[in-house]
Amino acid sequence: MTPLLSFLNVSKRCSDGGREVPVLDRVSLEIDAGASVGVYGARRSGKSTLLRLAAGIALADSGIVRFDGRDMAKMTVGERGRLLRGAIAFMSAEDWRANPGESVVDHVATALGSEGLTMREARRRALGILDEVGVGAAGAQEVATSLSLTERTRVMLARALARKPRLLVLDEPAQMPNLGDRDRFYALLRSAARERGMALLVASEEMAALQGVGVLMSIADGELCSTEEQGSVVRLPGLGLARAERSG
Repeated sequence: MTPLLSFLNVSKRCSDGGREVPVLDRVSLEIDAGASVGVYGARRSGKSTLLRLAAGIALADSGIVRFDGRDMAKMTVGERGRLLRGAIAFMSAEDWRANPGESVVDHVATALGSEGLTMREARRRALGILDEVGVGAAGAQEVATSLSLTERTRVMLARALARKPRLLVLDEPAQMPNLGDRDRFYALLRSAARERGMALLVASEEMAALQGVGVLMSIADGELCSTEEQGSVVRLPGLGLARAERSG
């Protein structure tokens, strides 16, 4: 079976004071449809770069990243953009944007603009998704820019789910001050993925965000340096490759 997402010897560098510094170093992994994968790493470990390559936001300097068998580097900018608006959803607290005066329901509905829906149809779907993530009818009419961090995170998830992606990529998914809110969000995230048969790729500095994933990996200094068994994991020593099978 063709993996939904695969990395083969992927490396990425960045400029730092006039010299090239490796951010990812020969990373290989495979994620099947419906699998859930967590990547644990400290700040500047390379995990955010890994996720942006997985979503097609950035391209590798060497190696191959494939989505559903297609080499992302061989796609046009437009093709990668359509992929990111459809089959792949990317969620990061740093990427939160809302227009002044925009309601929560309209913020989610605008994510469906490429699907040919009328605004009324898009709002109807958005309301259903918002209710699913715990934002009721009253909350849907709030101004998006006025939301608390906890509320904003749920709305970001609703916006991501609205497009019915096959892969949801999340970078530090729940930076919430209240531990109870965080735990409820993580449970909601796992439930949403399971019900939709959607693959998850989640990276965080906090182990709590990665509880319940099918495959847990760690990254340090740009290297995918270990894997732990939590469900179906296949280790291939020397390649640093972990295969995530679909969980039941």
